[in-house]
Amino acid sequence: MKRPLALRLSALSAATALAAAAGIALTSPEATAATGGVTGYATQNGGTTGGAGGQRVRATTGTEIHAALCGRASSSTPIIIEVEGTINHGNTGKVSGGSCNTAAGVIELKQISNVTLVGVGAGAVFDQLGIHIRQSSNIIIQNVTVRNVKKSGSPTSNGGDAIGMESDVRNVWVDHATLEASGGESEGYDGLFDMKDNTQYVTLSYSVLRNSGRGGLIGSSESDLSNGYVTFHHNRYENIDSRAPLLRGGTAHAYNNHYVSLNESGINSRAGAKVKVDNNYFEDSKDVIGTFYTDQRGSWQVAGNVFDNVTWSSPGSENYPAGPNPQSTTMVNIPYAYTLDAAGCVPDVVRRTAGAGTGLQVSDGNCTPQTPAPDPSTPTTPPPTTPGPTEPGGANLSLGAGADGSSKADGTSYGNVRDGNLSTYWSPSGSTGAVSVKWGSATSVSRVVVREASGATGVVRAWRLLNADTGAVLATGTTAGTATFPQTSLKKITFEITSASGTPRVAEFETYAS
Repeated sequence: MKRPLALRLSALSAATALAAAAGIALTSPEATAATGGVTGYATQNGGTTGGAGGQRVRATTGTEIHAALCGRASSSTPIIIEVEGTINHGNTGKVSGGSCNTAAGVIELKQISNVTLVGVGAGAVFDQLGIHIRQSSNIIIQNVTVRNVKKSGSPTSNGGDAIGMESDVRNVWVDHATLEASGGESEGYDGLFDMKDNTQYVTLSYSVLRNSGRGGLIGSSESDLSNGYVTFHHNRYENIDSRAPLLRGGTAHAYNNHYVSLNESGINSRAGAKVKVDNNYFEDSKDVIGTFYTDQRGSWQVAGNVFDNVTWSSPGSENYPAGPNPQSTTMVNIPYAYTLDAAGCVPDVVRRTAGAGTGLQVSDGNCTPQTPAPDPSTPTTPPPTTPGPTEPGGANLSLGAGADGSSKADGTSYGNVRDGNLSTYWSPSGSTGAVSVKWGSATSVSRVVVREASGATGVVRAWRLLNADTGAVLATGTTAGTATFPQTSLKKITFEITSASGTPRVAEFETYAS
């Protein structure tokens, strides 16, 4: 007999407290976006690349995430937002702009495209705050924890979904995420991973979904049948009552997942849905595959699965379990390549790879975790910048200083690099040139930050930083960004571009004493 969800959660909390008392700690390794490469159905329909090729921006609040989206040149300008810290209602406000449509109390990825949201550093936790993807495409979410999002009670966010997708969404990859609640609908929670109203080409990989009444769904009702082409692989579903997932129409593929304590039902294929279920490990669970709570049946193709202490209900008018001896009722053609781990090793390899803070490790197809080489689509870009007027090492000495240079393109100004405004910029008349910041008296400088304008990130390919008083070279580099050097007293400092892939656009040439 399974205990009520609240009691099971209480037992899990006690175990966590014991682990802490024993000195067991969780670590959250640094991550980079899209490590290992996209897999599953998210590779179809043109593929999923997220913000590859775009500017990297660091955000520590929800408002800064929204500001990064709103600061782009357009709603489709690629961007990689690196998130560190706890994102909650208190630090997530609405930001307005022509390239975004945001709202307070939820991370809103609405009417946009080409975005990567990745947890870095000590980790990214979205606490009681959901991620809402709506009328958007080409989105990557990676290495984040989303917990305790409520649809009732206080505070509420995102209709109670940890990650929710709806209204014409295409090509989403969620990878190495931890999605968790602290109960079911009666405690105020809804789904962990929901797809509705024409959401297609989605992959959920190497993630943990736990402690929820509802794991997730594809289709909000028996009439919402426009969703599908979803892959679930190398995920751990733990202490979930039902919907692991619930499919209403559409096609899905579930392989190499570890399902533990599915308390009422698991993969629920309904209303004409088709799902291929291969080499998964089902443990201590009930009714893990079938059609449940409706007479509108779906179908499944099964192979290579392990059923370890799984119980099955008797068939009824709204209850069609696949077991106790599951057999295929359809055939599902999978259009992408994939490699299956043996089902017997799935609990171990998933335990070592799934969830946020696991170093983005993946299986090599032989049940061995590995840290893959960075995906080629991950851009080499400057160190991340933070949205807004942050000033490392004290005040930006360029503000209010003078400026000149070797040449300037029509419509641009040397002064635009020291006005604190990222929307204005200087460009040389060709692909190379120099711009300088100058003062009326000697000023001590040891750090500069060169920020390229939106849409021109990565154009600068080689540069020199010069003490214009003496001609001495202070630093060189191959991408714009931050440069440090021994503190130097000077009246004029020059940023000289010696190579570029197009016409550079320098938005800011910031100088700092330390």
